[in-house]
Amino acid sequence: MAKRILIIGGVAAGPKVAAKLRRLDSRAEITILERGEFLSYAGCGLPYYVSGEIKQQRELMETSAGVMRTPEYFEKTKRISVHNRTEAQQVDREKKEVKARHLDTGDITIFPYDLLVFATGSKPFIPPVPAVDLDMPDMELSCLDLGNVTTLHGIEDAEKVRWTIREKLAKQAVIVGGGLIGMEMTESLVKSGLKVTVIEMMDEILPLVLDPDMGILVRRYCREKGVDVRVGEKVMRLEGRDGVVRRVVTRQGSYPADLVILAAGFRPHSDLAVSCGLETGLYGGIIVDSHMRTRDPNIYAVGDCVETTNIVCDKSAYFPLGSLANKQGRVVANNIAGDEDIFPGGLNSTIFKIFDFTVARTGMSTQQAQEMGIDALYSIVPASDKAHYYPGARRVITKLVAERKSGKILGAQFVGEGEVTKSVNTVACALFYGGMVRDLSNLDIPYAPPYASAIDNVCVAANVLRNKLAGLMDGISPLQVEERRRKGDAILLLDVRTIPEFEKVRIPGSTCIPLAEIRERIEELPRNLDIIIFCAVSARGYEAAIILKEAGYSRVQVMDGGLAVWPFDLENKEERTGR
Repeated sequence: MAKRILIIGGVAAGPKVAAKLRRLDSRAEITILERGEFLSYAGCGLPYYVSGEIKQQRELMETSAGVMRTPEYFEKTKRISVHNRTEAQQVDREKKEVKARHLDTGDITIFPYDLLVFATGSKPFIPPVPAVDLDMPDMELSCLDLGNVTTLHGIEDAEKVRWTIREKLAKQAVIVGGGLIGMEMTESLVKSGLKVTVIEMMDEILPLVLDPDMGILVRRYCREKGVDVRVGEKVMRLEGRDGVVRRVVTRQGSYPADLVILAAGFRPHSDLAVSCGLETGLYGGIIVDSHMRTRDPNIYAVGDCVETTNIVCDKSAYFPLGSLANKQGRVVANNIAGDEDIFPGGLNSTIFKIFDFTVARTGMSTQQAQEMGIDALYSIVPASDKAHYYPGARRVITKLVAERKSGKILGAQFVGEGEVTKSVNTVACALFYGGMVRDLSNLDIPYAPPYASAIDNVCVAANVLRNKLAGLMDGISPLQVEERRRKGDAILLLDVRTIPEFEKVRIPGSTCIPLAEIRERIEELPRNLDIIIFCAVSARGYEAAIILKEAGYSRVQVMDGGLAVWPFDLENKEERTGR
């Protein structure tokens, strides 16, 4: 007798389970229930659909051959029965039945199953922000009760934003949340001609993607592009008139808005699983084993509704990523078909573009490692994405993180206008196999001037980190330097660039002694102060630190990344001369 496979959820992981399973089992009865109208669409493409880079809605739902993924497509091409606009309401695990309601008709249908798969995805987190309609001040409203306030969680949301822009109903947009979706939407709305303000409650944008010393570089870049980025501000309320939002109010300020995007993150959509007695974890996701099976042997769960394992630290994690959802779907299909398979976990590998910048990460950040009690060390290295002399070379800033004691790689982050895909992929592969910093340092990465330097960016970052791990270099981040300056600590900022470089632009209050003159002028340097050395990228700074230490200077540090990653004010020649 053919197995009856029932899948709840038809966007990413669910259709992957169904399609792969059909290729493995031609007899299985496969059914998908999807609450929404649209099936198997590319949710990660929504910001680019809003901006118009993706012209037609159908492009998000087409196969690579240009065929729309409709219920008819699944039925005729794959013999998979799909019921969209159908909401699963109750799971009876004893009877192995799911009660579902057809949203257009209200009809109730009972779907029996032999094996059930939860692929219910995630739901946007709606911050508990009150709304005030100034024309009806006594009404109690939530933020979504005002018009022109939306999330970006599906095609319907994207269409709402596109319509608002197309009808010229919005000129000023406020994005609540400076995470991944918020920053992707920033570029989308700017390209659509809107003035954009981003409000992030945490101290820095992209708090789950980058460490603060990397996030601040993205924030500075966005401000250069005309985006008003506010960090450390909590939204207190939305104000509107005639049911339409007009202003976003925080403790620190008030920002005009005729469009508000709520991008405060996602949570697992695990309510139905909880209601039928399945267990959830620390993050609210369904608990599964390495086979993606729940505690009920007849029920699997995949995608954004589940918790998975962080490969680096072997702890529970929540990674709502389409890439992982599809991999998990394949694992479930293999297991159902009798070909035992496991999903080992994820690295939270992420990449996205913001204007001409690319931002990428994999593994753990320094901050995340410290929160888990791991003693982490890192390097920050600015370098070109190809040979620096080759036309079109662009800078990438690489941050590599490792465990201090063992030298095991923990993660990496990349920011810049250059190509970073190969770099983040390289580190992700090393992480997957438990690589050490020395392994990365010696990795045989292809070299040719149009593609890479003789020592690839990742290898350079590994070499710097090896120096730190060996005690040959003591680094300090630009954020720590600025904190010490603001506190008035007794430090000397020593710039070892050439005089022409120093005259062109400098950190206010810094002292310049070019590297070539350090040995003959070394007695000019005080021995009773902490000396922080830097140059353009701190390669010369490292050499100067070696010279000072050989001369008996013990209080010497190198500023990671040099001026290339300094995110604060600089003094230039025009400002000093008034020209």
